[in-house]
Amino acid sequence: MFENLSDRLDSVFKKLKGHGTLNENNIEDGLKQVRMALLEADVNYKVAKSVISDIKTRALGQEVMQSLTPGQQIIKIVNDEFTKMMGSEHQGLNLEGKSQSSVMLIGLQGSGKTTTAGKLALYLRNEGRKPFLVPVDVYRPAAIDQLKKIGKQLDIPVFQSTTDMKPLKICQDAQLAARQQGCDTLILDTAGRLHLDEELMEELKDIKRGLNPSEILLVADAMTGQDAVNIASSFDTAMDISGVILTKMDGDARGGAALSIKAVTGKPLKFVGVGEKSTALEAFHPDRMASRILGMGDTLSFIEKATQAVDQKEAKELEKKLRKNTFTLEDFKNQMRSVRKMGSIKDLIGMLPGVNKKALKGLNIGDKEFGKIEAIINSMTPEERRTHAIIKGSRKKRIANGSGVTVQDVNNLLKSYTQSMKMIKKFNKGGMSSLKNMLPF
Repeated sequence: MFENLSDRLDSVFKKLKGHGTLNENNIEDGLKQVRMALLEADVNYKVAKSVISDIKTRALGQEVMQSLTPGQQIIKIVNDEFTKMMGSEHQGLNLEGKSQSSVMLIGLQGSGKTTTAGKLALYLRNEGRKPFLVPVDVYRPAAIDQLKKIGKQLDIPVFQSTTDMKPLKICQDAQLAARQQGCDTLILDTAGRLHLDEELMEELKDIKRGLNPSEILLVADAMTGQDAVNIASSFDTAMDISGVILTKMDGDARGGAALSIKAVTGKPLKFVGVGEKSTALEAFHPDRMASRILGMGDTLSFIEKATQAVDQKEAKELEKKLRKNTFTLEDFKNQMRSVRKMGSIKDLIGMLPGVNKKALKGLNIGDKEFGKIEAIINSMTPEERRTHAIIKGSRKKRIANGSGVTVQDVNNLLKSYTQSMKMIKKFNKGGMSSLKNMLPF
C-alpha cells in the first residue's frame, strides 16, 4: 500500500536534500510536486490543499531556513503533517467499563463486513476478550453460513440466527446467548445493500436504538478510493459512526482513502485489512503509517508482529541451540513457520528503516515458497534433518521426488541453511548477547 506515493515522495525529497540550502523557490517547487503526488494517490482535493498549506507555512519558517539540514527538516515537517492528517494517534475500540460490549459493523454489500467480523473477533480474542459473532444479514443466507463457517474455523462462538428472524430480535437474543456462553463482546455483522437507501438506514437505526452499541464501525473497500470517503460521510451523517475499517488495503497501491478519511469525516480510521488471512487485520497508527509512507520504516509494528508470532519458551530454546551451533533443519523449518505467521516477507522487510524500496519490488516470498521449503524438509529422514552434510546426490534425488520439487530446489535450501549457520557462528564468535530476533534466512 502507498507504494506509488512513497516512490514519488522519495524522488521529491532526494532533490530537496541535494540542495545545500533551500530558498522559497526550492520549497515551492518541492511542495507542488508533493501536492501532485497526493492527488495522484487519490487523496481528497481539499485535504491535499489543506495539508500542503500547513506544510508550506512551517517549511518557510525559521526551523527550515536556518537549519544545517533543511531537506531533513522538510521531511520531518511532512511526516508531522501527514500524521496529523490521518488522525495524529491511534484510537482503539471503546469497550471498557461494561460487562458486555457490542461492535456494530455496517457498510455496503461487498465491502468485506463478514470476513472483517471474523478478523476482528480473532484480534479481540488475542487482546484478552471473549467475542461472540452475530450474523444479522437475514437477506443473504450465504452471509449467515459464511459467518458460521468462519466462527468454526477460528473456534469462536456464533449465534444461530435464521433468515426468518427480525434483525433487532437477533441482536437482542444474541445478548442473552452471549451471557450464557460467557462472552463479553458481540460483533454484529449487519446487512449491506448495493447502495445507500432509506430502508437500510432505518434498520440500522433500530439496532442502534435497541442495543446502544459501544462502537459503530463502517467497513469500506479501500480499492474504491474517494468513493469510500464519500460513503463514510453518508453513513456518518445517518448513524454517527465511531470509526472506520478499510478493507483490501494490500491491493491499494495509492491509499487515498486512508489518507483522507479522518480529515473529511472527522472520524478515525481504526483498522485496515491487509490480506485474506484471518490475522490480516491491523490497528491503524497514523504516526507509523506516515513513517512508512516516507520510507522511514515501522519498527514498532514489526516488533509487535514478531511478539505475537513467537512463542517465548520456544525462543529461549532456539537461543540455546544457536549458541551451541545445534540449529538443525527441523529448527529451520519451525522458524520459517513463525515468520510465516507474521505475514508477507516483502511487507515485513518494508517496515525496517533504511530498506531500499526498489530492491523490494522483485522480492516475492509468499506461501508457495514457504510451502516448498516445508515439503522438502518433511521429505528428509530425522537423521538428514539433524546432519545435513550427509545429504548427497542420491539422497537429494529422493528428497526432491518426495516433495515434488527439483534437485536444484533442494540445493538452494541447503545453501540457504548453511549460509545461515555460518552467519550464526560469526555472531557467536563476536560475543553477541542475544540472537532471539534473527530470521532464518
